[in-house]
Amino acid sequence: MPDPHPAGGEVRIWVESAGVHLLDAVIRQGVGGPRVAPRLPMTPGREVAGVVDEVGPGVDAVLTGRRVVADLGLASGGYAELAVAPADAVHLIPDGIDADSAVAMVGTGRTTMAILELAAPAAGDVVLVTAAAGGIGTLLVQAARATGATVVGAAGGPGKVALVRRLGADHDVDYSRSGWPGVVREALAGRPVTLALDGVGGAIGRSAMELLGPAGRLVMFGSSSGSLTELSSADLFSRGISAASAVGARILSRPGGTRTPERDALQALKDKRLVPVIGQRFALADAPDALQSRATTGKTVLRP
Repeated sequence: MPDPHPAGGEVRIWVESAGVHLLDAVIRQGVGGPRVAPRLPMTPGREVAGVVDEVGPGVDAVLTGRRVVADLGLASGGYAELAVAPADAVHLIPDGIDADSAVAMVGTGRTTMAILELAAPAAGDVVLVTAAAGGIGTLLVQAARATGATVVGAAGGPGKVALVRRLGADHDVDYSRSGWPGVVREALAGRPVTLALDGVGGAIGRSAMELLGPAGRLVMFGSSSGSLTELSSADLFSRGISAASAVGARILSRPGGTRTPERDALQALKDKRLVPVIGQRFALADAPDALQSRATTGKTVLRP
């Protein structure tokens, strides 16, 4: 591919770190993703951090040489040594912050902030986080713990459960083992879950919902199982719970757009209130392996 050059209002970033997003894998597999299929050939990658090495017409040259991070959106293009981004999409990376952490927070961290905005965990809550060893889940465990809530982290497999434990969850459970909801009930000694943050969907999401007590809240942020959580208005009425999705159209249509949660996520990183777990680092040449791997923890990044 020829080197890209920024058009008016754009900058070019020499990429130091590129975030791997589940959507990239979904697009590559051709099994879903955006309603409008990308035009091939395409370069995946929605999140990049690096140094601005060229600016387009109308962009202040002061950005040249600055360390920045940006979410490229559906335009993608991050799995490369050079990526082009709108100048108004970039954030300066705070001093002392590495590129991997910055790239994790501009995308995964942004989504986490949007989930927290909707879910509003508080000190009196009993919070169940599924996919608790994932990029978003690890941040949600930290954030919920910081409020003083009781946190139950659910993940699949001993290694992932051990990570959840290290992050400070009050209780941890392996949902790849049958009967895991009973383990949660026993650990809570009769206390109901008041807030379920579900990134798995399917049968696990359904079980998370069924652990909620009256007035409980289900906030969904993904379906890594491959299917959405099945629920009906009868579930909501009979159980006295509420349910909402925190991702997709809700984030894209939020007042003020996505820049505010991006900024808030980077500030939380700077203040060390949230620390992303970088579970896997791949060379750019190994991007296919990064997209195919399912046994991941935290955030996966590519290093050109």
